Amino acid sequence: MSAVIHHFVVHRLSINEQQELVVNPRNACFDVSADIEELAHQINHAFNTKPGKGVGGFIEADNIPETEDNESSVDAEQVLQFRTLLQNMMENPDNFVEFSVKSSELLKKSLLNAGTVETGFVIFSHYEFLATEYLMISLLNTREHVEINANLELNHSDHLDLAKMQLAVRIDLTQLHTTPEQNRYIAFIKGRMGRKVSDFFMNFVGCQELVDVKQQNKQLLNSVDEYLSSEQLDPQEKQQNREVVAQYYKEKIEQGEDIQLRELADKLPKDSDNDFYQFNQQTDAPLEENFQADKTMLKSLAKFTGQGGGISLSFDRKLFGERVMYNPETDTLMIKGIPPNLKDQLLKAK
Repeated sequence: MSAVIHHFVVHRLSINEQQELVVNPRNACFDVSADIEELAHQINHAFNTKPGKGVGGFIEADNIPETEDNESSVDAEQVLQFRTLLQNMMENPDNFVEFSVKSSELLKKSLLNAGTVETGFVIFSHYEFLATEYLMISLLNTREHVEINANLELNHSDHLDLAKMQLAVRIDLTQLHTTPEQNRYIAFIKGRMGRKVSDFFMNFVGCQELVDVKQQNKQLLNSVDEYLSSEQLDPQEKQQNREVVAQYYKEKIEQGEDIQLRELADKLPKDSDNDFYQFNQQTDAPLEENFQADKTMLKSLAKFTGQGGGISLSFDRKLFGERVMYNPETDTLMIKGIPPNLKDQLLKAK
């Protein structure tokens, strides 16, 4: 991660004997050790690689969204509470533990207001990475692991289940301080089993989504294909440039950085009159200057996939025009060199 950890603390949301949701606070931050740095890195990495994130900013008090019944869809008081707590913490970082405890209580309140019960460990990580200051808040559960020691005995232990991270928000404190008007300083994980995290986690922070990251990523890939076609490249050159885009995506995901349009444009073919950045600016709905990379887009860059009518197909893009040919007039696909296991099934079915 190569980050400087300023504060790292964990509290717990649990159900007490009276079947009430309560916050069990820790009274001090952890000392920053190699283990804490590694855990902070793992949490940050898990967040970066999660697909389907949203981006936005704090809801202003005079701009709280309403439902069809003209009622506020979020708690107006709570919208201001978290932001006030955060501002106080930024002015006096020594009060980080107090900030984290009060924020955990706000999260509990948001859960109760939504009629939802979530338990687990609420982790607050305040760190600096590449000259940018961040605050990460995540709610994680644990899973049991079984280990075999040197004496071949079984040991049971609980580990944070980072693979199932679904509730997390990361605030770019530097951007919040320098360019808050852009409303791009909050990133959060969207969706879980068909419902939005905004039901309670976004309300806890008082955030509204302003950029659909998944849609931006899809639009980017479509724009890249259109641009490469406009440059009159042959199929091999197009595929080579898609691989350049895929490698750029992998680097950004691994580093936890945003896609930068100007940076990407420098990696694609261009002539004296036009490049990809200018091409994007001329479209009806230009892409954002920068946005988070969606890991699921890597598959789209590498493969053609589709299903419907009882048929499911997937093949590498580089095979299109060589071993896989499409005739739009007859709407037929011809495949040369059937995979052996599929060929065997087809022969046996004759």
